[in-house]
Amino acid sequence: MGVPISNVTRRVVYEADGTGPYSFSFEILANTDIAVYKDDALLTLTTDYTVTINANGTGSITLTASPTGADQIAIVGNRTIQRTTDFVTGGDFFANTVNDEMDQQTIFAQQNAEGLSRTLQAPQTDPTTINMTLPRASLRAGKNLAFDANGNPALGDTVGTNRGNWASGVLYYVRDIIKDTSNSNIYQCLVQHTSTGSQPISTNTDSAKWSLLVDAASAATSATNAAASASAAATSATNAANSATAAASSASSASTSASTATTKASEAATSATAAASSASSASSSASTASTKASEASTSATNAASSASSASTSATNAASSASSASTSASNASTSATNAASSASSASTSASNASTSATNASNSATAAATSATNAGNSATAAASSASAAATSETNAAASAASAASALDSFDDRYLGSKSSDPTVDNDGNALLTGALYYNTTTQTMKVYDGANWITATAAGTTALLTYKYVATAGQTTFSGAASVGGTLSYTSNNIIVFVNGVSLDSTDYTATNGTSVVLASGAALNDEVVIVAFKSFTVADTYTKGEVDAFAVKLTGAQTVAGVKTFSSQPVMSAGVSLGSNGQIVFPASQNASSDANTLDDYEEGTFTPTVLGFTTAGTGTYSGRAGRYTKIGNRCFIQVWVDWTNLSGASGALGFGGLPFTSLNASYVYNPFVTYMDGSVSLSANNVIQSYVPVGDSRILLTQYVTGGGNAATVTLDSTGAIMITGSYEVA
Repeated sequence: MGVPISNVTRRVVYEADGTGPYSFSFEILANTDIAVYKDDALLTLTTDYTVTINANGTGSITLTASPTGADQIAIVGNRTIQRTTDFVTGGDFFANTVNDEMDQQTIFAQQNAEGLSRTLQAPQTDPTTINMTLPRASLRAGKNLAFDANGNPALGDTVGTNRGNWASGVLYYVRDIIKDTSNSNIYQCLVQHTSTGSQPISTNTDSAKWSLLVDAASAATSATNAAASASAAATSATNAANSATAAASSASSASTSASTATTKASEAATSATAAASSASSASSSASTASTKASEASTSATNAASSASSASTSATNAASSASSASTSASNASTSATNAASSASSASTSASNASTSATNASNSATAAATSATNAGNSATAAASSASAAATSETNAAASAASAASALDSFDDRYLGSKSSDPTVDNDGNALLTGALYYNTTTQTMKVYDGANWITATAAGTTALLTYKYVATAGQTTFSGAASVGGTLSYTSNNIIVFVNGVSLDSTDYTATNGTSVVLASGAALNDEVVIVAFKSFTVADTYTKGEVDAFAVKLTGAQTVAGVKTFSSQPVMSAGVSLGSNGQIVFPASQNASSDANTLDDYEEGTFTPTVLGFTTAGTGTYSGRAGRYTKIGNRCFIQVWVDWTNLSGASGALGFGGLPFTSLNASYVYNPFVTYMDGSVSLSANNVIQSYVPVGDSRILLTQYVTGGGNAATVTLDSTGAIMITGSYEVA
């Protein structure tokens, strides 16, 4: 039985708390119309939970076991998108059946709307120049999604999430950034894993799962070595200075000793000369004394001989004898004095010889001291040279360490409360610089113009791959006729065959590159695979940030950095902004070969006609209407034709007047949803359908037997009423 379908979101999330019940406020038609998740795990009806449906279609679920260890319970609308009811010509047409069908269509629309609400979308207030087309798959593979200066999608630097200090037992993801607290090194995760062991990471069993970004340990070692070299250089310089001082002192002492030796030698020569002179004087005095003694002896003899001769002579002789005695005494005294002088001379000569020896020794010592002084001066010069070399090496090591530290300091700016405008040295910021914002608790990276939040959030994109089957084909892989090479995530696809969604038991899809049907397809069957692919998003604006800089263009006005518009903004390619927030495309389509470019939008009405496919004929109508919306190369139509007469027609029954001709390409058929009243004649047990032939602007009516069989055209009928809705690909 049908129930009113409320305007509510077909999804509700609870914090996990016991077995429930957990209620939902959206209406369902059967207990299989919902999917229940415990965190990210899809639960199974009856096995994991039961469903209670209220009279108004809402209800609740009750878990069969308490959700231990889970954080959330999510209930999502998940009615299988298919049509199982078929209205047969001349059959019953009950209100409850129609209500069920209408309820089902509304549920399908709400499910799609809920899913789309969780996709990445540009805000309504974005400029019309925004192009949300992603870069090609080959370019964006393994990259982060970023946005350029215009807000358009662009490839971002590979930047991970700052996870702080490394710890054991933590699950780390690819590109996570951590710090090794044992040596302050910075690493980036290469392989998702749960950490074990201990630091340092360089010796950890998981070291191959990390990439070293900043070698702080080597920088610290270089700085320590540089400091040690500088200290050694200072010590060598001090020792050299001391050696030079000692050498100068030794040289001065040697000079003084040499001067003293020269003086002593001069004094020794003077003493020798004086000694020689004294010896000569002593020899002369001795000779004089000997002469006088001989003369006294002679006088005594003469006196004795003359004594008897004359008393005068005796007196004279006595006087002479007295004089001789005095002379002898004087001679003895002179001889004593001469001996003393000779002794003094000998002593002086000995002293002079000793002084000469001392002088020679002093001169030798002075020469040795001078040699030692020269050696000390040479050693001092060598020490000074070595000290200078050590000082140069120390300065080079210090400069290298300082350069490495400055390079690191220019790239990782540390923790700050707001976006810096210069680096830690006051210089311009480097592209790729990092810092941690303590206000927003996020890591940020500089892209050369702006600071970008280096965090990531997951979302999904919808990719479609279309194949045309050969007879009995079961495996579909590789390049599709539409959509490129097949790639998907297991359990994250929907498979259609000729527009009918297959149950997951009807195919196998586990390897990410191929889909294998349980039963072979028929020749020319259309197999469509819809895949949801994951990617990352970064550098997003909050609503408050957008509201802060967004400007609504209304009519003629000037905005800073934007040209002045006369009435409504018109882009260079012809697309313009309407005065009431619309987007206006040019009247004539500017076709693009780029599959990701929307090049046309048009909506309007047309007048459909009933006709024969061989000869059109002329129809008479009680009512008819046609409406269309063209988006790119896809035209969506609604047709109603009620005719009371058709004359002059031949061939199969159809309708004309479509606003655009369909694409003329093999296997590109465009079937429609078709409804008719009972006045159009069909073969027994047949149902009606319709499609646009390739390269045509007419709709051909066909019929096929209920339960399967080949389709046939519908013969001309003079009266009838048909309603058709659907879309077709435009040439």
